[in-house]
Amino acid sequence: MRQLMRPFARTQRLNDEIQRILADLIEREVQDPRVGFATVTGVRAAKDLSTARVFITVRSGQNVEETLAGLSAAAGFLRSRLAEQLQLRNVPELHFRYDESVERGFRMDELFRRLAEEREEDA
Repeated sequence: MRQLMRPFARTQRLNDEIQRILADLIEREVQDPRVGFATVTGVRAAKDLSTARVFITVRSGQNVEETLAGLSAAAGFLRSRLAEQLQLRNVPELHFRYDESVERGFRMDELFRRLAEEREEDA
């Protein structure tokens, strides 16, 4: 019996591959000093592959707006290098976004830690 694939499986595989390639390109080939240490945390390509949102985090103390400006300036270069490696007819236009989920996770951890300390003090 043939196993049916989920409809988003191809897009998810492509998102993962774009993330891997962009992470490598940003680390090794982007020369813009504004970019600094940017980590690609996720990619969400549109179903028609016209656009892709690329989520990044930056090192503590690094200016997020400058990093995003540097990556946006390098978007054309990154897209052309992505086209070479993916060998797709249409490579998505890249839109960089700051991934706040990591920061939110740290804040939640801190809140839970404080709550646990308060409970210990009350006990």
